[in-house]
Amino acid sequence: MSNKAVINTDKAPAAIGPYSQAIKAGNTVYLSGQIPLDPTTMELVSEDFEAQARQVFANLKAVCEEAMGSLSDVVKLNLYLVDLDNFAIVNKVMEEFFSSPFPARAAVGVKALPKGSQVEAEAVMVIGD
Repeated sequence: MSNKAVINTDKAPAAIGPYSQAIKAGNTVYLSGQIPLDPTTMELVSEDFEAQARQVFANLKAVCEEAMGSLSDVVKLNLYLVDLDNFAIVNKVMEEFFSSPFPARAAVGVKALPKGSQVEAEAVMVIGD
């Protein structure tokens, strides 16, 4: 018998493909990549990178909370940036949502992201340990 549970919330954008917003396996939650979509309209919140980064973290936060956790439970964060010149901006925005000890992290430059997004983030969260 599987101990996997699907995590889904209306407070984050619905999946735009054959995947779940997150999967909980034991006390580990694997959060799918979030792009800066408004959960209600499913459109990009802005063309502005900083606004997009803020929405990405807000979306991740909503999925964490649906899984009965919080961003402080995130142990690994992967960021995907279309323009690595935005690295300092994403760091600044990240500090609005995370506090020390910060999660382990990777930041990767990519050619393009879905729907013309400039940033995407995925995470691994461990709860109740």
